[in-house]
Amino acid sequence: MEEKKRGAFIAFEGIDGSGKGTQIRLLKKHLEKLGLPVFRTMEPNDSPFGDLIHQIMIGRVKTTNDVIAPLFVADRLDHIQNETNGILKFLNQGVNVISDRYYFSSYAYQSVDLPMDYVIAANAPCAALLRPDATVFIDVNPSVTMDRIEKNRMTKELFEETGRLVETRKRYFEAFEKEKDHENVIIINGDREPELVEADIWEKLNPFFS
Repeated sequence: MEEKKRGAFIAFEGIDGSGKGTQIRLLKKHLEKLGLPVFRTMEPNDSPFGDLIHQIMIGRVKTTNDVIAPLFVADRLDHIQNETNGILKFLNQGVNVISDRYYFSSYAYQSVDLPMDYVIAANAPCAALLRPDATVFIDVNPSVTMDRIEKNRMTKELFEETGRLVETRKRYFEAFEKEKDHENVIIINGDREPELVEADIWEKLNPFFS
């Protein structure tokens, strides 16, 4: 039997309002035009853990960040291994997977309140199972993203205020330096027009799909 080539796994990261969703949609459309199979996913997943995380992030369920961190790990393990729509299943079928957030988001957001070494250790099973071929980090000015959030969100999430986003951005760069796979991070200037950001992303990612 002919063995399928493993698909590429690309994770998108950035503080809230950075434009990840737009760029993921544009990349997916680009790959589909080339006739390449692609699966788009995001965190949290639709697992019971993911549903609880959603309720926490919009304030319907009150808890602390040391509870949220293990929930994200549990959700992410399902996200990777789920028999129906898990990332590994699609990659092994030769499908390219684009994910909105992966474990770097935990390192950055959760380490604002928790030691980063703890968050990294908690996510170690996920990192051992699957590391992205590339992580695209869309770097933007936190005050710009807050303007976008204020205009577009009916319900703000837990971390969506300027001081938090400034600190989270710093934690992203700290995590890139601490983790062994930081050399796979592609930093993109997201303060430009979406079309320029799209062109820059495609230039950097094209080798993964050639």
